Amino acid sequence: MYNKTSLPLDKFINWALYDKQKGYYMKNNPFGKKGDFITAPGISRLFSEMVAIWVITFWQSLGSPKKFNLIELGSGNGEMMEILIESFKKFPNFLKSCNLIIHEKSQLLIKSQKKNINYKNIIWISNLNKIKSIPSIFLANEFFDAMPIKQFFKKKNTWFERCVNFLDGRINFLDKKFDMRKFENQIKFEISKKQKVVEYSLLGIKYLKKISSKIIKNQGGILIIDYGYLNGKMQNTLQAISNHKYSDVLKNIGNSDITHNINFNLFHKIVNKFKKLETIITDQKKFLTKMGIIERAEIISKNQTFSKKADIFYRLKRLLDENEMGNLFKVMLIKNKNNKFKTGF
Repeated sequence: MYNKTSLPLDKFINWALYDKQKGYYMKNNPFGKKGDFITAPGISRLFSEMVAIWVITFWQSLGSPKKFNLIELGSGNGEMMEILIESFKKFPNFLKSCNLIIHEKSQLLIKSQKKNINYKNIIWISNLNKIKSIPSIFLANEFFDAMPIKQFFKKKNTWFERCVNFLDGRINFLDKKFDMRKFENQIKFEISKKQKVVEYSLLGIKYLKKISSKIIKNQGGILIIDYGYLNGKMQNTLQAISNHKYSDVLKNIGNSDITHNINFNLFHKIVNKFKKLETIITDQKKFLTKMGIIERAEIISKNQTFSKKADIFYRLKRLLDENEMGNLFKVMLIKNKNNKFKTGF
């Protein structure tokens, strides 16, 4: 039983990140140098340019539909969408066909996006059901890692759920006995098989299933770029970030981001249940390299000063280096099996 002195981890994360008054994303703009972290679009505009080229190519693989949706899930401060639109303007037929949509929960971030994106034809939605039933391309850059997760730990053949305990002004983790079989019946998925640790986001998987259904029904796909790993064995990846550094999940609540690494193996298994869909996966280094980011960097660095050139390639290294974002970030495409598109993979 849960009471007011203890919350399952996912409910605690939801409160810490999305509470209307105190939630981290509701009262802060965490992006950029002044924030707590910088995402790939903030490191180099080349990242967003490569995504733009990929989107146009994928649209062509769908038969260049005259009307389609491009939905960015959680747009941060709008940096990526701003560069996408700049790039799309060079392809007027594409832009004319495109319904540009941002799915965002935080009013504060919507305000920031409206200020930063210099383009009028964007629709903001809080619910994916409002999307028209036409071909849809979804972009999820660091979206799923911000979803609240449940954590379960197996100790001597018994499963426990991680909770957060609030007692006598102290906050600590508390593990409570858990009926895993009942939970697996609810989610219709045997998640605990051969596992000692389980991380599972009810909300994240709900998004994944809803988007997968839309892709089957209307054609299209989703490009997911996120921190993650491919191992079949799940790990405890819960972490908090404040002021560009790792911090204690239970300290500074509402003032630090709480996140986790995506188990892409789990995503693959869930999508596999949709018989008409398939997943392809690579890492960020391979994806951006295949999309031509190095050649693009060489073109834009011509006739630049030495310091400007150095800056372009330093930023590129952060995106591609295997010890930085190159390998830590994975790129997954979910699409209909009958579409043989593989650009970037």
